[in-house]
Amino acid sequence: MRPFLSALLIVAASTAATGQAPARPRQPFDVTETTIAGVHAAMRAGTLTCRELVNAYLARIAAYDRNGPAINSLITINPNALAVADSLDKRLAASGMVGPLHCIPMIVKDNFETKDLQTTAGSLSLQGMIPRQDAFMVRRIREAGAIVLAKSNMAEFAFTPYETVSSILPGYTKNPYALDRVTAGSSGGTAAAIAANLGEVGLGTDTGNSIRGPSSHQSLVGIRSTMGLTSRDGIAPLNLASDIAGPIARTVADAVAVFQVVSGPDSSDRVTSQARDHSANYALALKSDALKGARIGVLHQAYDRDSADPEILKVFAVALEDMRRQGATIIDPVAVAGLEARQRTAGGCNPFKWEINDWLARQGDRAPVHTLAEVISSRRYHPTIQARLESAQAEMIPPDKNPGCTSRDEFRAWLRTNVTALMDSLKLDALVYPTWSNPPRLIGDLNTPAGDNSQLFSPSTGFPAITVPMGYTRGTLPTGLQLLGRAWSEPTLIGLAFSYEKATAHRRPPGSAPPLR
Repeated sequence: MRPFLSALLIVAASTAATGQAPARPRQPFDVTETTIAGVHAAMRAGTLTCRELVNAYLARIAAYDRNGPAINSLITINPNALAVADSLDKRLAASGMVGPLHCIPMIVKDNFETKDLQTTAGSLSLQGMIPRQDAFMVRRIREAGAIVLAKSNMAEFAFTPYETVSSILPGYTKNPYALDRVTAGSSGGTAAAIAANLGEVGLGTDTGNSIRGPSSHQSLVGIRSTMGLTSRDGIAPLNLASDIAGPIARTVADAVAVFQVVSGPDSSDRVTSQARDHSANYALALKSDALKGARIGVLHQAYDRDSADPEILKVFAVALEDMRRQGATIIDPVAVAGLEARQRTAGGCNPFKWEINDWLARQGDRAPVHTLAEVISSRRYHPTIQARLESAQAEMIPPDKNPGCTSRDEFRAWLRTNVTALMDSLKLDALVYPTWSNPPRLIGDLNTPAGDNSQLFSPSTGFPAITVPMGYTRGTLPTGLQLLGRAWSEPTLIGLAFSYEKATAHRRPPGSAPPLR
């Protein structure tokens, strides 16, 4: 007898015996495009358990990450996710929610250390490495009640902003909006999973682009903080002068909920020494009228080039009009005087060998390799990064003695001063530009214009930036709007991004991963 028919007969027998109709089965909770607030409201109402929520995401992962569209975004699924969910259900029944991320299934990029799951930075050379402890941000989200549902694919060692391919996971991670297109890099696995509703929210890292680019390519919100407001402790480094970690989410409110948990001082990362003086209740910035009276400058130096895609420029022009309609004053154009000439004086600096060697040494005998030289000699890496690895290994001058690094730091100090002076002189609340000037490339295409606009201003100044969905080109390919602010201006940027999001509502789910029946 088929299981479904057996179940119907059991229900009928129960009704006959008791004379009462059985209780109507509870409707399953649809996790597509849900929010942290929506999940918590359902749990408080008793219509959703943590186990049910985690099961729903695991079902979507099974249906869409390796099967169906085969998005290929996840390296490792947490085998203990349901056990953690059960413990959180018991906690909720006994004493209420654990914290602001109670039972939020999160996707974590695989360069964050996790004490119970392997951490590979996308490289076969680190396969099987389980660190001694969680990264600072991972520890904070777990303390707030979140579940690390899975570790996501990434550009190996976070080297490229253009695509998400690694040696630890065969094949490219696909853009769920167009399966023949890239996700950008290097946090493309986190972004693809969140866009396809394989997790509630995620964590990525951003050295030059890698939170904001994948968010733009997949109609998501990504926050890169002021340097020093968030900790890098426990994350495989690419370039510590620019490395920052933070949230990737489907809404500004969800990104802010995670940002509130992960921001703040960390004694293990001395760059965060000022964070205590600049922490805030970021939820208070979520104001739908924040654009009213704001002054925003259009920074053509970030995006205006001959290869910029006309459709993206048209979408950006519409976005500027949308902000004007919400009461913002748009100053167009604005420019950092002398930038091009000053850029030519900045020297090259590649600290990767020294920083990755230090990180590998701290892993001790848990790591299969202990130096960059051992990574190279292992041959366990994707061939596309061989030149990058060998170039880094060839560096002989430590960063603290390298004239190129000194020149780089002098340029960055100049840029911080001059961006601030520009904003002060025009009384600007933010600068704005398209996050990318071109749509997502076809997978394997490294020749057509890429369009990444994120590498210069936020990483070089250490100032915060947020990307928010701006619309679509070619009908389905997402594009993002980026807002850049002064140091420690996260509340202002959050307000502007939230106001724009509410006025435009561009986010829509990808057709490749519809709700499951």
